[in-house]
Amino acid sequence: MDMEQKQAEIIDQLVRRASTCNGESLVPIIIDATSHPSLFAFSEILALPNVSQLEGTSDSVYLDVLRLFAHGTWGDYKCNASRIPQLSPDQILKLKQLTVLTLAESNKVLPYDTLMVELDVTNVRELEDFLINDCMYAGIVRGKLDQLKRCFEVPFAAGRDLRPGQLGNMLHTLSDWLNTSENLLVSIQDKIKWADNMSEMDKKHRKEAEEGVEELKKSLSMKGDIGSRGHNEMFGEPSGVMNYKEDGMRSKRRRHPVRR
Repeated sequence: MDMEQKQAEIIDQLVRRASTCNGESLVPIIIDATSHPSLFAFSEILALPNVSQLEGTSDSVYLDVLRLFAHGTWGDYKCNASRIPQLSPDQILKLKQLTVLTLAESNKVLPYDTLMVELDVTNVRELEDFLINDCMYAGIVRGKLDQLKRCFEVPFAAGRDLRPGQLGNMLHTLSDWLNTSENLLVSIQDKIKWADNMSEMDKKHRKEAEEGVEELKKSLSMKGDIGSRGHNEMFGEPSGVMNYKEDGMRSKRRRHPVRR
């Protein structure tokens, strides 16, 4: 079972549980969701009306915890630690994993120094162990550790829940991409049309050139035939005429008997 399918099943189970609960009874479900080692999306739980109703109650801090895991980072938790319940080790690990996903959204090359600050890691060995064992083996990122350049190259990272207002930005980006693609398609079609026209013109010129060569060959052939006949008429003597003259001369040169 792949990660997405497994995560979808976990979300479905948690949503069914949360749909039947209200108030304080939602707290253990939120803790389970934010501690589960295979769950990295929380928008479906956040969207439940009874979960939203925690706002303004004594348990509203757990709604803040759920929002933190949906959109926030380890740095956000440190800034608001005084008003958010203390996280368990499993929750801390998950929030740091989610922090890597957030960093990878905008940068495909993550410097070690940046990661160490964002994750509160004190040395490179600890950072690399975390990236390998808790991120790459977990399937949430694919990447390569470059110890020489001290960076983590991330060609793939799982997506996080959309932050408020992020959907509008994504739609704007997709709209710009669509417009650019359409303009590029028109440009490509124009170039294809131009290439087709040039190809047709080339074929036409080639055909005209071949026809011209054929006409020239025929013209030269006809001139050659005419020249050959003229040469024969001027210098050639039919054998029948020559024989006739020779026979005539022989008859005129008939020797008479000598008188004595």
